[in-house]
Formats: sequence, structure tokens, C-alpha cells
Amino acid sequence: MRHRNTTPSRKPRRLLGAAVAIIAAAGIAAGVTLYGKSPDPAAGLPVHLPATPDAYLGVYLNSFPKSYAPLTAFARHTKTRPDVAMYYSGWWVPFPAKFANTAASNGVVPLIQLDPDGIKLAGIAAGQNADQAYLSAYAEAVRAYHHPVILSFGHEMNGSWYQWGYRKTKPAVFVAAWRHIVTLFRVLGVRNVTWLWTVNVINDTQVGRIPSPDAWWPGSGYVNWVGIDGYYLKPSWQFAPLFGPTITDILRLTGGVPILIAETGAVSAAGQAGKIADLFAGVRKYNLLGFVWFDSINSKGQDFGITSSAAVAALHHGAKSLVRPG
Repeated sequence: MRHRNTTPSRKPRRLLGAAVAIIAAAGIAAGVTLYGKSPDPAAGLPVHLPATPDAYLGVYLNSFPKSYAPLTAFARHTKTRPDVAMYYSGWWVPFPAKFANTAASNGVVPLIQLDPDGIKLAGIAAGQNADQAYLSAYAEAVRAYHHPVILSFGHEMNGSWYQWGYRKTKPAVFVAAWRHIVTLFRVLGVRNVTWLWTVNVINDTQVGRIPSPDAWWPGSGYVNWVGIDGYYLKPSWQFAPLFGPTITDILRLTGGVPILIAETGAVSAAGQAGKIADLFAGVRKYNLLGFVWFDSINSKGQDFGITSSAAVAALHHGAKSLVRPG
């Protein structure tokens, strides 16, 4: 679903550090596979967050990552304890160490949707200098953070509304860019990232078909978790028909990679309290990791903010049953 990107893109700073780019280039020259065949499974991507079903409650708030305070207010208002803070980051924007450190001190994991706005993915895949320097600096900052980070790239690529997505960028180019990014982080010794491959729910019935994400799959050697985005817009919509076909497709495609509902919400007209209960029930039924609630107004003017006492009670009640990861 289209959203309001609250973190505008800006050009990279000059102080990216030539040494970082040299380290990355040296690793690549030494024979690190950027794309094509999967890397040695023995090298693997360590999962730094427990893949515990029915464990995670996340939230997106407009303030992220400029301010952490609204998450504290959200937790107090809903009487819940979110453990994932999600936001969208434009290209060239640095890793928000201050926000991330505040999150870590409160037991919250940053989930960053790193979106290549206005960037050619072929250039990322090829390791063009500016993109390579930006990604290298970003990787270094994440490594220095030490705490877990959930990182996604080019979310909802099977939808047609972003320039990196369906009918606008070839899936093979997206895959090459994804693999290059993961490989670069590995070369620079970043081991605290959980890589989240985020897709939109499949829709074969409406105008503007959203296809299966199969063509965009980078391979299990490059992904820890899969994220699925989908929203309740009508009273008749339920978890199983909304998310079920995509979950089934993902499990077939990946062989069982853990799944997180990475972006969801319900408008008031859809019966928000009932949909929140439906979300918790669906997560349990399908053994998913949890969900991230989009507590904001999207670019279409649809409001998913939790304000009614019934919706607050539903979120509070559902969150009490979560199995918090140890």
C-alpha cells in the first residue's frame, strides 16, 4: 500500500570514508558473490531475533525516526508494549543511531524499510560509486550499533506503485540489487541484521493485479524473514482471504521462512476492533511472527489510527496473549 514517506531522500555526505569503500571493494575483488548463485549455506545469514510465532507487536508512527516519544505515548494509550518500531527511509538517509539507541534501551527493535526512491536498481546491483559508498557507510553504522536491526529493501515490489516494482523494474534487477546489498553488509562484517523481504498481498481479482512475488525472490541465503503488507478496508474482509493465499504462496516458495505481517491496519468503517481481534487470531492460526500496525493516515487519506476505546481494548487484549521472545 502506498504510504507517506516521512523521511525524505537527500544526497550522501562527503564524510563517507574512502576506507569503507576500499574494504568493500577488496572483499568483492576477493571473490564474494554479489548475485547469481547463492552464497555458501555454511556462511549463512545469522538470525539475531528469535523466530517465535505470535511474539511480535510492532507499530509505525509518523514521528519515526525523528522522535521516539510518540511510541511511549502509544504504548501508554493502548496499554501495550510494542517491541518493533517500523519506519520508511529514503535513499541517502543515514542510519538513525540516536533513535535506534533509544529504542534498544526500551527493548524495541527498529524495522527499517529502506526504499530506493529515484534510484536505478541496476546501479545498486553494479556497485556504482555513490550507492556503494552510501550502503557501506550505512552498513558500518548498523554494525557499530551492535543491537538487532530488521532491515528491508524495496518493499511491496510485486505492486506497481513504486518505481522499483512490478512492470517498472525487472524482477531480475531487483534480485541482483537485493543480493548485492546483503553481500556488501556481509563483507563489512555486519551480523546484527535480520533481513526482511517485504511483499504486498496477492490480488488477482481487482483492477491493478498484484501478482505472486515469486519472480522477486532473492533466495533463502539472502533472507531471514518474509514480510507481508495488507489492510482491512471493508467490514467483510477477513484475515484468511486477505492474507491466506499470500502466506500459502510464500511457504511454498521459501520452504518455510518465518513470516511477519509487516504493515497492516483497519479503517474505522471496516470495524477496527473486530479486525484487530481477527489479526491476532490469524497470526496464531498461521503461526506467524506477529504484525506491525500502521497507526497513521496513508497517502490516500485512509486513517488507520487506533482511537476508539473498543479498538484500544482489542489491541490490549490481543497483546496480552503474545509469546514474548526471550
